[in-house]
Order: sequence, then C-alpha cells, then structure tokens
Amino acid sequence: MTIKTDPIPCDIDELRTLFLFEKLNDEQLDWICRHGHTIHAEPGDVYAEGEPATCFYVLLSGTLVMSKLIGGEQVEITRSSQVGAYTGAWQAYMGDRVPQVYNTSMRVVVPSRLLVIDAADLATIMQEWFPMAVHLLEGMFIGQQNMKQTTDQRERLLALGSLSAGLTHELNNPAAAAVRATSSLRDRVAHMRQKLGAISAGSWDRATLSQLIGLQEKAVQQVAKAPALTPLEASDREDALSDWFEDHGIRNGWELAPTYVQAGLTSDWLDGVDAVVGPDVLEGAVRWINYTVETELLMNEIEDSVTRISTLVQSAKQYSQLDRAPFQVVDVHELLDATLLMLSAKIGKQVTVVKDYDRTLPHVAAYASELNQVWTNTIDNAIQAMAGVGTLTIRTARDRDWLLVEIGDTGPGIPDDIKNRIFEPFFTTKPVGQGTGLGLDISWRIVVKKHHGDLKVVSQPGDTRFQIRLPLTPPENAAPTEQETTS
Repeated sequence: MTIKTDPIPCDIDELRTLFLFEKLNDEQLDWICRHGHTIHAEPGDVYAEGEPATCFYVLLSGTLVMSKLIGGEQVEITRSSQVGAYTGAWQAYMGDRVPQVYNTSMRVVVPSRLLVIDAADLATIMQEWFPMAVHLLEGMFIGQQNMKQTTDQRERLLALGSLSAGLTHELNNPAAAAVRATSSLRDRVAHMRQKLGAISAGSWDRATLSQLIGLQEKAVQQVAKAPALTPLEASDREDALSDWFEDHGIRNGWELAPTYVQAGLTSDWLDGVDAVVGPDVLEGAVRWINYTVETELLMNEIEDSVTRISTLVQSAKQYSQLDRAPFQVVDVHELLDATLLMLSAKIGKQVTVVKDYDRTLPHVAAYASELNQVWTNTIDNAIQAMAGVGTLTIRTARDRDWLLVEIGDTGPGIPDDIKNRIFEPFFTTKPVGQGTGLGLDISWRIVVKKHHGDLKVVSQPGDTRFQIRLPLTPPENAAPTEQETTS
C-alpha cells in the first residue's frame, strides 16, 4: 500500500456519521480517535490473505476491493464505495482461539482514505464496551465450529459405513464361491482317489494307463482354451454329448455332459478317446477325465475368487491410502477406479458406468485419500439423483493448466433456484435423516482450499456434470494450514 501522507488523527464528527459508530457516545468516539488514525492510500494492495491480521480498516472515502485466492487466482468477492464499510482484523476479540490472519486480500482501486485501528485496540473495545455481545458472538462462532467438526466427522462415518457395506457385499460373493468350490474340490479329489484305486486293481496295462494320463493332460490344456458359449450353444452341445454317451453305453451320461461342455470338450474329442482306449475301458476313462476336468475347473474358480478378493483388498488400500504418504504424486484414474469399485454395490446393475479417460494426462501431486472422498461424494450424489437408474459418466481431460475430472449423471438436474446454494454447509435437498448437507461443502473445501483447484457444476435435465479441476503444477503453498483444513 502506498500512503500519500503520514497518519493523521481522525475527526470525531466524521466518525459520528458512520453507521458503524453512530450509537457510540462522545467519550467512546474520542477514545477511538486517540487510538486510531486516518491514512490516505494510493491504489494498490492494503493487506494479503494469510498475513497476520494487525489492523481493522474503515472506509472513509474511495473504493475498496476484497478478493480471495481460489484455484491459484485472486477472485474478487466484494467491491464497495460505501462510506463506513469495514474489513481486516474483525476477529481480534477472539484472541488466540482462532488464527489471527487476514481471511481475504484487500486493495484500493482509487485514491482512498481509511480509518485504521490496531487489532489489540479493537479487541479492547469489543471486550470492554460490548461484553454481552462478545459472549454471544463467541458462543455462536465456537458453536458453529464444533457443530461443523461433528457433522464433518458424521459425514465421513456415513460414507465409511456405505463403503464398508459395499465392500462386504463385494467380498462375500467371491469368498462364498471359493468356499463352495473348495468343498466340491475335496469331494472330487476323494472320488479320484477311489477311481485311482479301482484302476490300480484292474487289468489295465501300462500302455493304456500311459495313454489315459496323456488324455488327462490334453483335457487340462483344453480347459484353458475353452470358448465362452451362449446358454443356447451350451445346451445344444450338452444334448450332443448326452447322445454320444448314450450311444457308447455310458450310464447317466447327461450328468457328465455339462462338465465336458464347460471344458470345451466335444464329441469329436471323445471319438479320439474312444480310439485310444477302446470300448472295454471307455467308461472308466471318460469318468476319470471328468474328475480331472472338474478338478481343474474348480481350481480355476478358486483362483478367480481369490484373485477377486485380492483385487478388492488392493482397491480398498488404494481408496483409503492407509499405507501411503498423505501428499503424493498420484494417477487420478487409479483413484477413480478404486472409488468406483468401492461403490459398485451402491451403483447397482441399472446404472451404466461410462469411463472416458484421457490416459495421456500426467500424474498430479495431491492428497489422495481426500480426493477419493470428493469422488465418493459426487458419485453418491449422482446415483441418488438418478434414483439408481441411468448413466454415470466419468471423464478426464486436460483443460489448459488444469486436470479436469468430470462426473456426470442423467438425472433430472439441479433447479436454477438452488444451484448457487449446493456448496453451502448444511444445505441439502435430501429427506430429513438421509443427508447432512456437508458432502459438497467438504468436497469444495478439499478441492479449492486444500488443492487450490476449482469445483463447479453445470446442470440441465438429463445432464448434470460436476467439474473438478486440479492444478497440473501444484502451487508453492500447496500444503494447507490447519485453518484451511478445518474452516
């Protein structure tokens, strides 16, 4: 700030005309003039956001502009030429219970005159002249902070509960499949031991046994190459194999047919078995191969189930970032995929998920677990907006110096009269008890305050898109203060 003249005493008669001081008596006005002073300021910065809040300013003439750092840019919040407009260390009366820093930046755009009061003097005025008002303001401020922290925690717990339920559901299916397959495998292995005993007690010669083992190996190889069949194709093949078994005198061949079809074994392949072992031992060979195929299929099922469980656990770790540094370089696509997997139970089968990823995007420095909370909040809102039926689109792209993540839904849209309120704390359109109204407020603070990014929404019926922009190059002050984290 450029001061045109040295600080000069203020004028009591001028103070009396200002709405801020109109109820003060002469003694109080005289105290302010003795402890405050007037300055003439040329256009320029007066103070910057985040600096120690040392002074309280009252506009006597000119024009002041208030701005806030959002997404790495100074965004104008207020412009006023109203005589008596005030700004600066207005929270001085709270003392060290709150960070005494300027929450915005202020500049004057024309030659202006300002009354300046030291922050400590303002605190004295508030505490000695208006003790009841100070108590009321303190109660309101601290109460709001406590309520916000409690509801923030509640919002996180609700999200955690929803994710836990979804993860439990997702883990239960492969786990149950693995248990079933293990039980069946134990039964098949027992039958194989019995069949092996019968073979060893029989009259099969070494050459026939060698041929049978060779057929086993070929059957196992065929399982790995088994084609995917439609239900109609599988049914037709089962009928053909049942006929083959009946023609070759194999009892209850229809019980064996589904296993052979699942393994990709056809009647032509069985003709080869018949040619190798001959009719005397054909049925024993067919049933022996059946046990082999069933065992292989069951082991594949167990492997798939365990792999699925491992993938889910890895995705849960990716989502929670429990074993990662808080601030790290991440691939947003991995975070998005982990969140989608965690929310898969809530998304349901009637929502089509479309991923439109730009895989050429660079990694970004971010608080990964908190970004996952942003994805969770916005995706959850999208699912609820569509009532569980529609298309969820996740798109990533480069937007100049930003990485854009767009989460869109085909719901009814956000009415124009509330579009500007959806990021307000405690504002919700959900029924009582179904939402805290903090999901989008928390998301906004994570994106804008903590990552110096931008969060906007564009909406019309059938097309609502939350647009999250993250800086590709993190600013030097990327690490947040405690005030940024909680306020």
